[in-house]
Amino acid sequence: MDAEEDMEDSWSLLSLMASCLMVFGGALPYVPQYQDIQKSSNSDGFSTRVCLVLLIANILRIFFWIGKQFELTLLLQSVVMILAMFAMLHLCCMVQYTNRVSTKQHRLSDLDFRYFWKWSAFEDYLLFCFGFTVLCAVVTLLLLDSVVYVETLGSLAVMFEAMLGLPQLLQNFHNGSTKGMSVKMVLLWTAGDVFKTTYFVVNESPAQFWVCGSVQIIIDVVILLQVLLYSQDTRVKLG
Repeated sequence: MDAEEDMEDSWSLLSLMASCLMVFGGALPYVPQYQDIQKSSNSDGFSTRVCLVLLIANILRIFFWIGKQFELTLLLQSVVMILAMFAMLHLCCMVQYTNRVSTKQHRLSDLDFRYFWKWSAFEDYLLFCFGFTVLCAVVTLLLLDSVVYVETLGSLAVMFEAMLGLPQLLQNFHNGSTKGMSVKMVLLWTAGDVFKTTYFVVNESPAQFWVCGSVQIIIDVVILLQVLLYSQDTRVKLG
């Protein structure tokens, strides 16, 4: 009996640790990148489109949770990730303001699609996300009883999240460089996505979640190959 209780306590502790890691683990890989940008005062190696993808994905996931209650852990993870992305955007705006040569600023109120998500002020990013959240809230309130809408909402949320690494991958390809990125950082991303996908499968989360995790792992591997390839090219050029 004592052995069974010890086993149950151990499993509960392990489950709690896994849940805590799930809540904060997604944001952890951005800590070294935040520190690198802060230290170098250069945000060129980081694509703010990653923030756009994650903000939309996690806002949609919150409304998906309202329509279909799954693990509270995943809801808390979305809140933490949204806060982390706002922190990254705030830092990038501060760095770009410090390094700006031209006095020309691009604002959301200009309604110039060429500069969408390339605004000069952090407040514009907040305003866009607030407007998007209000729109989602109104539509969800009207269609909350529709199973098709709720499932579609969940699919959209994980589809955006699955594309998380795509902006970074494309920026790396366009620049022909992975400056500001390291093998360690990408391995952290990959390990986090592997853990996350395993968590989804073990906890029998909605199918959308583990499909999302699988796609993210594939993109992570491609970015890792980019880091290895471009760093090797740099060494050859220097040699």
